[in-house]
Amino acid sequence: MQHKKQGLLLVVSGPAGVGKGTIDSALIARNPSIKMSVSATTRKPRPGEVDGVHYFFKTEEEFRRMIDEDDFLEYMHVFHQNFYGTPRSFVEKELNEGHHVILEIDVQGAFKVKEAFPEAVLIFIAPPSMEILKERLIGRGTETPEDIERRFATASSEVIAMNHYDYVVINEQIEIGVSQMESIITAELCRVARNKKMIANLIGGND
Repeated sequence: MQHKKQGLLLVVSGPAGVGKGTIDSALIARNPSIKMSVSATTRKPRPGEVDGVHYFFKTEEEFRRMIDEDDFLEYMHVFHQNFYGTPRSFVEKELNEGHHVILEIDVQGAFKVKEAFPEAVLIFIAPPSMEILKERLIGRGTETPEDIERRFATASSEVIAMNHYDYVVINEQIEIGVSQMESIITAELCRVARNKKMIANLIGGND
């Protein structure tokens, strides 16, 4: 009988406007075995948000108890108001069922996850150039010039972190970016380190 492989935790980062959400959504749309991670938060639900789908909505007491029980791969206290975090139990349940889980998170959070979960695969979505990234930010038409400059400055510091990721995907065309993400998953599933049980069975059965 073929052993069901554990899923992969794919930690995806990239500057604002690079299109990581678009790539992740397209990847999930054509790969039912890939799930988006659901974060926990202490903020109140917004209209239309569903508990367990958009977020796990927690009281501050519940969230702090989860911290004490080490049930977060990473968490943060935003502006000393609301907590946000990635529940370890949810991620591990999905992985054990053979699903791949995408965690879309910033650079600092990605490194925290890698420390807590060394098997995680870190993927950085990068723009073809910084000039194109700025054009995309302007083209969104949702931010003031000041916001754009602030996001662009942040992006310039974020791209330096690419050197500490496992893979980089240049988002020039969505279709190519999605295909590269699928190739990364295929390659990771073929790693010797992820196939120890199968290898042991082959060696043990080789009389």
